[in-house]
Amino acid sequence: MARMGDDAFAAPSGLPGWSRAHVLTHVARNADGMINLLTWARTGVPTPAYASVEARNADIEAGATRSPAAIRDDVVDSSDRLALAVREMPKQAWSAHVKNVQGVEIPATDIPWLRAREMWIHAVDLDVGASLTDLPVPMLVELVGDVVRVVGAKPNCPPLRLVASDAEHGWTLGDGSGPELKGPAASLAAWALGRSRGKDLRTSEGKKPPVLPRWL
Repeated sequence: MARMGDDAFAAPSGLPGWSRAHVLTHVARNADGMINLLTWARTGVPTPAYASVEARNADIEAGATRSPAAIRDDVVDSSDRLALAVREMPKQAWSAHVKNVQGVEIPATDIPWLRAREMWIHAVDLDVGASLTDLPVPMLVELVGDVVRVVGAKPNCPPLRLVASDAEHGWTLGDGSGPELKGPAASLAAWALGRSRGKDLRTSEGKKPPVLPRWL
């Protein structure tokens, strides 16, 4: 964000239909959503990340029309509020369970990871110079693992065996009966996240990787 001049905010991001202002507004509202989940864990009172999908989308659309200065301040201030909420969490509250945006029950200890994942991916989506190759390999491994767990459970997911050539790590999609797809963790992550069509990847049969079902 610090690299961006004011005129860059209205430019398209790497996400179809979203400007960079949309991405940054989403990052800010995501911080507030994670604070809601921490509140849920701390108090036991169900506090969803967002009131509804419609409310979330409306907040992003409205927020993206603000001035670049207002968006910058919002991103920083909301992140600071989240950091404070994390620091103030009682130790016992981290063992509580809440529901993520998809309605899946998760331990509160997953919340910092959800935020980190969001920040790294959308830093790339801003399309101002960052790429998935900038992510630490251990984080890419966890990220691919997240995608595989969700996408692999969908009935229309093609069977594949994924192998990260730079991390000595592998994953199974579907029943694992399909060909092997091997490549750098960053390339596998970009393809699995739908941020690339995997042009630099080939299966063990020499074919282009298939299109996966949508992750989130």
